[in-house]
Formats: sequence, structure tokens, C-alpha cells
Amino acid sequence: MEPQDTTATVCVVGAGPAGAMLALLLARSGVDVVLLEKHADFLRDFRGDTVHPSTLEILDELGLAGRFHELPHRKLETMGLVQDGRPMLIADFRALGLRFPYVVFVPQWDFLNLITAEAARYPGFRLWTRAEVTGLLRADGRAVGVRCRTPDGERTVRAALVVAADGRKSVLRAAAGLRPRDRGVRMDVLMFRVSRRDDDPDERLTVRIGNGRVFVIVDRGTYWQVSYEMSAGGYDRLRREGVGRLRRDLAELVPFLADRTTEVTGLEELPLLQVRVDRLRRWYAPGLLFIGDAAHAMSPAGGYGVNLAVQDATAAANLLAGPLLEARRTGRPPDDRALARVQRRRQVPTVLTQEFQRLFHRVAVDRALRGDRVMGGAGRLSSTFERWPFLLRLLSRMTGVGLRPEHVRTPDAGERDGG
Repeated sequence: MEPQDTTATVCVVGAGPAGAMLALLLARSGVDVVLLEKHADFLRDFRGDTVHPSTLEILDELGLAGRFHELPHRKLETMGLVQDGRPMLIADFRALGLRFPYVVFVPQWDFLNLITAEAARYPGFRLWTRAEVTGLLRADGRAVGVRCRTPDGERTVRAALVVAADGRKSVLRAAAGLRPRDRGVRMDVLMFRVSRRDDDPDERLTVRIGNGRVFVIVDRGTYWQVSYEMSAGGYDRLRREGVGRLRRDLAELVPFLADRTTEVTGLEELPLLQVRVDRLRRWYAPGLLFIGDAAHAMSPAGGYGVNLAVQDATAAANLLAGPLLEARRTGRPPDDRALARVQRRRQVPTVLTQEFQRLFHRVAVDRALRGDRVMGGAGRLSSTFERWPFLLRLLSRMTGVGLRPEHVRTPDAGERDGG
């Protein structure tokens, strides 16, 4: 049986923050888009769920800020570090003069449901779930679509442009024969939940370090989301020692959770993230564009991943909506120069953010995992910020706003369902 054919101007692969936002912005501009997602829904825990002030600005420009803030969420105006029991401030968004002076923690599935529901109001948008991409379609050396496996059988989507937003293990990147360059940051991160009580400290987000161990705890209202960070290969060592080691470390570094460590019943069921920082040398090929983690995987340090993905999507829409509308009229696909402009726009902020993450890992994370004091200890670092307060503002702006924040420049085509 031959695969069924569907056509669109753009096929976006991967309905994460990058793919969903790009699909919305293009559909809003009048471009017909098919968005492919291999899962049946967005209900996956322990995904990037920090939405930074720069992303909140984009949502506001789309008229979605109000609806976004109606989702279950927690606001974070500051970030803290606890080293050897001593707390300090490492980011404060309140003094930056921002429209939204806070980071929002919101379940990623709620964020993606909001974005795709808004996109569905435009007639040119189609979301296919349970559509697992298996390969690229090519003609004359150019990507002209994708093959995918669906509940209805094999399907093909032919498009003037294929956008790979399918994450750090991108199927399309492998299909195109592209390999990202490893930037030398490696770490294992285990993620789990521990119940929260009303009399727990008001920590919101805190990094706790000591004795070669790092925990990041995030207040999610009814529970604490905990990340246990280890050097690369640390998970294999932890498995040999058993869950008791994780419980002892948690009780030592986060003492108010000491009586709840047995809620972590085993290691095998805990999600493991093998952190890598990498990026493609070239983010495009004829008919094919990579954005988000498919182009540049980030460390979870600073929570930049979601926000860089949204910035990539916004820049790509700004630069490609016009050429794609022209492609829809004429049947001629956008040339490589249009795709190259997206990389030129986003490469500098991506490279600098990754270099900042590499520096942060060298001077903070790696030292903490070796059991060394981070930057002279919390007291010394706090004194440095008190002496030169612009350093705290700089770190706060880098975290909350990033480099070269994007804004929505695409028009609203106005054709949408009024419901």
C-alpha cells in the first residue's frame, strides 16, 4: 500500500516549544503549516518548564499573556544558592525594569496546549499527533517533505520547507547526515518529586551544593521538583551504590526533606537526562532548517533551553513568513539565503549563551561536583555582588532576558475562528 500524500507550504517536525511557536506564528501570518508530533499528547513530566521574561514578552505581543497567566503556575522573582548551609542570591529580576519581572514555572504540556490551541484558530494550521517521522523526502538534492508513521499507516507530507524542531536526538538531523559539534559539557541529571508541606521554607528555586553533590529544588506548589546533578557517568556509579545513597545526599543537602527521602523508592523509574551541550555548524540544507535543540542542545543550567527555542522560532517566522507566502503563491520554495539569515540572526546569541554555560560549568558546577568551594564560597560570592552590584544585575539579565531577545514582527492575517 502506497503512503498517503499530504501537501503544505511548511512541515514542522516536533511540537515542542520551538516547533509549536513557529507553527503558530506562520499560521497566524497566513502560511499553511502541518505540525507533526510523535506522541499522542504533551503530557510528559520533567520537561523544560521555565518561561522567562523575554518569552513572556512574546506571548504578550501575541495577546496570550493573560491566558498564559491563567494556567497553573509559580512565579519566581529571585534565584538562590545554598552552599554548605549558607544561602545567597544569584539572580534578582525585580530591579531590571521588565514588563514581567519574574520567571514562570508552568507545566510544559499546559504551555504547548495553549500555543497549539491558539494556532488551531487559523485555517492553515494542522496538528498531527502520533505521527512519528521516519525519514526525509528528497528531490534533486533538496528536502521536499518527510515520511511518517501514523495510526492510519504510512503518510508523507510534501512541503516547500521542512523545519526540524525534533530535539537533541533529532531524527531529521541524522537523516540529513549532520552531526553536531560537542562543546564539552557532560553531566547526568536524575529528576524526581518529593511532597511539599505548608511549613517548608519559601525557596521557590534554590541550588544546594556541598560535599561533591548538587541538588536543584523547585517549588511546584504541592510538591518539590528535584534535580540531582552528577558528573558524566555518575548515574552508573549511583546505581551500584543504590537508592540509599541518593536519600542520604538529599537529607544532608536539603535537611527539611530528610523525613521524606523514602518517597524516592528506586532509581530505575526516575527520568535520566544525559546533558550535552552541542550545536550544528550549519543549521540548514536545501529545503531544511533546524531550530531549537535540534540545532543547539543546551545544558539545563539557567533554564535557557525553552526560551532560546522560542526565540529561534520567532526569528525564523519574522524572516521566513514573507518568502513562504511567496512560495505558496508561486510554487517556488525559499532559497538557502533565506534560511541562512535565520542562522545569522540566532547564531551569535546561541554561541554566547553556550559559552556562558560552559564557563558556568567550569567555575561552578564542575567544582561543586568535585567537592570544591564554588567561587570562594557563598560568603565571598555574596560579598562580590555587594561590592559590584552590576554583576548581579548582569547575571540576572542574562538569565531572564538573554542576548538579542526577539519580538513578533509578523502580521496577523486575520483569518481565524472567532471561538
